[in-house]
Amino acid sequence: MSDEAVDRSVAGRKLDHLRVLADDPGVERSQSGFDGINLTHRALPELHLDEIDPSVDFLGKPMRFPLLISSMTGGSGDAILKINQTLAEAAEACGVAMAVGSQRVMFANPVAGQSFDLRKFAPTAPLIGNIGAVQLRAGLTAQHCQDAVDVLQADGLYLHLNPLQEAVQPEGDRDFSGLAAAITDLVPQMSVPLLFKEVGSGLSAADIRLGLKAGVRHFDVAGRGGTSWSRIEYHRRADDADDLGLVFQDWGLTTVEALQDAQSVLPKDAVLIASGGIRNGIDMAKAIILGADVCGLAAPLLSAARQSTQATIDVICRLDREFRTAMFLLGCANCAALKNNTGLLR
Repeated sequence: MSDEAVDRSVAGRKLDHLRVLADDPGVERSQSGFDGINLTHRALPELHLDEIDPSVDFLGKPMRFPLLISSMTGGSGDAILKINQTLAEAAEACGVAMAVGSQRVMFANPVAGQSFDLRKFAPTAPLIGNIGAVQLRAGLTAQHCQDAVDVLQADGLYLHLNPLQEAVQPEGDRDFSGLAAAITDLVPQMSVPLLFKEVGSGLSAADIRLGLKAGVRHFDVAGRGGTSWSRIEYHRRADDADDLGLVFQDWGLTTVEALQDAQSVLPKDAVLIASGGIRNGIDMAKAIILGADVCGLAAPLLSAARQSTQATIDVICRLDREFRTAMFLLGCANCAALKNNTGLLR
């Protein structure tokens, strides 16, 4: 992508990201760590496949199986509006959760708020809003955060933590100082739970400890191994000689490493979301065994979301079937039997 083709506006950045995701297969890193985990096959599972129950509760709502459609996009323009509407319709039809992309854009361009007005398409699905935590240092207030919740009628709000992306991004916000204190102040002012989310480099145990101290109880590790936002921002560089995004394209904790870190510090009342390179139902089963409550996927759904609601539903149904089959072959009748069952690991 040439410098002339890059749109430095917040809204244009969203379209830049979608173009890079479509054009550069190298942004998919395939290094989440799940391929290195082997599971114990049960030849005599003593279960009926049709009676497997993968349902879970998340943010106070039931889900058919523990899938969260992870944050992708948001903003103005027909393409973005259509993607978010399609994802919301599919989430509702399949009984799963959905998170939107960063909502900062709606404060710079009010028209962009339409892309987050999704409750009419997903009246019962758990929905999660999204604000960059660093924006709390750049003028965003508790009222802005509540507005992000209200337009979506969200059940929770992601505070995404993306220091690497901001460091590489030409127009990035680099001041992450004092954020823990700002989040501590924000938590009691919100009408819904706040969730910590990395965007592809993983949450460490130290990050989770700071979140717990601030009053956060939901954590999305979003580890290394799936989409590299560092590499995506490399394509938006202002200087052709700037290769920082490539140097750091594989920086951070893998999703497996981040899940293991989280297990060492999380209390029992906390909720753990695994995302970052989860690509099928077997990966989902491995993540639940490693302590996750819910699994987030984005990249496998984006191409389908550009096509139609039915194409997106088809992908989710495939993931559901894969996950149920893995549970069956592990001898686990429900997610409670799967979660933290490290005896299933080889």
